[in-house]
Amino acid sequence: MNKKYDYTTLFPVVIQAALRAGDAALDVYNGDFTVEEKADHSPLTLADRRSHEIIASALNHTRIPVLSEEGRDIPYDERQKWSALWIVDPLDGTKEFVKKNGEFTINIALVENLRPTLGVIYVPVTGVLYFAASGLGAFSIPRPDMPSGWEGRLDSLLAAAQKLPLEKKSKRPYTIMGSRSHATPELAEFVDKIKARHESAAFISAGSSLKFCRIAEGAADIYPRTGPTMEWDTAAGQIIAEQAGAPVLDYHSRTPLTYNKPDLKNPWFIVERV
Repeated sequence: MNKKYDYTTLFPVVIQAALRAGDAALDVYNGDFTVEEKADHSPLTLADRRSHEIIASALNHTRIPVLSEEGRDIPYDERQKWSALWIVDPLDGTKEFVKKNGEFTINIALVENLRPTLGVIYVPVTGVLYFAASGLGAFSIPRPDMPSGWEGRLDSLLAAAQKLPLEKKSKRPYTIMGSRSHATPELAEFVDKIKARHESAAFISAGSSLKFCRIAEGAADIYPRTGPTMEWDTAAGQIIAEQAGAPVLDYHSRTPLTYNKPDLKNPWFIVERV
């Protein structure tokens, strides 16, 4: 894939936007907030809106169009002309945010020619940043470990970060990731089949794009998604998982997920370490 954009200049913009959006979300999270309901009956909070505004403003300077969950109503007739775009979930895991279990993330991905090529996931409650780009690899770093002046030197950030997957410290069972808030009968059936094939198998649930992060870290082996997701739920997680050695494939065709489709819904998919 030909890379049109200089990731060394884009990463500082995207990472700073994610960090600022995460701080704004935490301000709301740590106080009293009200919950509204979107047209699809999913929850919406002030944190979603503030995060969206911060990220959209920052990405506007890149001159690359933005498709965000909180600004999703862009006609395909317009979007199909975009060879590149940002796909953003300003607050992934709003249900987890409302439950106050900490499992929500800020997701930003660059998509070029229908595939994600750069991605950032920030976990505000833990302060851990995950980032990846095509040909660069995938990395994670706790915010306190980010070196001073990294904004102007991507190499210093890479030197301080941990490359994914992390080295296994101890033997663990074959581990399946699943959604905390969107379990399905198909997922239960899949888990039963996996457990029948492995002498030792474990199932771990998590909210938001943290499931991609766990696979990328090497803390889990497979994440089947047999329920509805949207493009902004997966774009950043996909490039991070892929660059850490875990392709994100259509559940049935076993081809990579693509983006900026006429219908922004994803098919069922599976993420598996290879």
